[in-house]
Amino acid sequence: MHSNGHEHVIEVTDLRRVYGGGFEAVRGIGFSVRRGEVFALLGTNGAGKTSTVELLEGLAAPAGGRVRVLGHDPYTERAAVRPRTGVMLQEGGFPSELTVAETARMWAGCVSGARPPAEVLGLVGLESKTDTRVKQLSGGQRRRLDLALALLGDPEVLFLDEPSTGLDAEGRRDTWELVSALRDRGTTVLLTTHYLEEAEHLADRLAIMHEGRIAATGTPAEVTAAQPSRISFELPAGYFVGDLPPLGELGVSDHEVDGRMIKLRTRELQRAATGLLVWAGQTGVELRRLDVRSASLEEAFLSIAKEVSARTADGTTKTEKDTEQDTGKNTEKEHAA
Repeated sequence: MHSNGHEHVIEVTDLRRVYGGGFEAVRGIGFSVRRGEVFALLGTNGAGKTSTVELLEGLAAPAGGRVRVLGHDPYTERAAVRPRTGVMLQEGGFPSELTVAETARMWAGCVSGARPPAEVLGLVGLESKTDTRVKQLSGGQRRRLDLALALLGDPEVLFLDEPSTGLDAEGRRDTWELVSALRDRGTTVLLTTHYLEEAEHLADRLAIMHEGRIAATGTPAEVTAAQPSRISFELPAGYFVGDLPPLGELGVSDHEVDGRMIKLRTRELQRAATGLLVWAGQTGVELRRLDVRSASLEEAFLSIAKEVSARTADGTTKTEKDTEQDTGKNTEKEHAA
């Protein structure tokens, strides 16, 4: 590994990207990534994640602002940056008739100081597919090959654009373990993902993008801590919200009623849950379908997307259902971004 005096190996300041026709995909964002850190960019389709990563990779010049990777401008000083970075695109364009081993050898010929192809194919679990033609690989196996080629140059900085798309649960876990191992070796990883569980599992810090801007940033715990926890349960017939202890005294900030189902929101989960269960025990009430949970990254993501959409200039608001369809449950590729 090369060394560099900068603690931050990626520095982004007031970054903008504008496409033909004036569409502003990235609207003045800023963040930094420290050496040996996994940083995740999250966002709905079209949020600007891929547009941002392409600027970091030096594939285009920004319309405004500044990018530094390993202390260099990745676009104007590409020769100083590219040999020290690895890139896994959303889709690799490999010749379909080549075998896996031939593809890796061909790629290694284009990389400075390449690791042995067999070594990286082993890292991603493709050692048994070396003689298989690329066109015969499954979608998940192609993603593994994408990752192997990104690792050939033993990069200091690794860009992963939707690394788990197309992988089954086992493949996703294998990829997570590999990314964690790379981080432990000192590799800096910037990844985009639709999978909120992936970001929660891997990221030291993350940023949530929405409509070209960063809506929230911090550690996964910091981002989720901004959201209330919730308690939901079913009250038996004959009981109503008014029969519960005063919700303010329980530390409950908000509540919803849907038939017999009650949903409470609180930033003091232990206090609220204790007060509720003590009341139920004293009154002999059974709280059916009781569910007590801290806020998740998914809830924070949905809430942030909903809040930002509600503030759009034309006053239109996405429904929560619309927003959910755009989140980690949706693995469609970004188009506008």
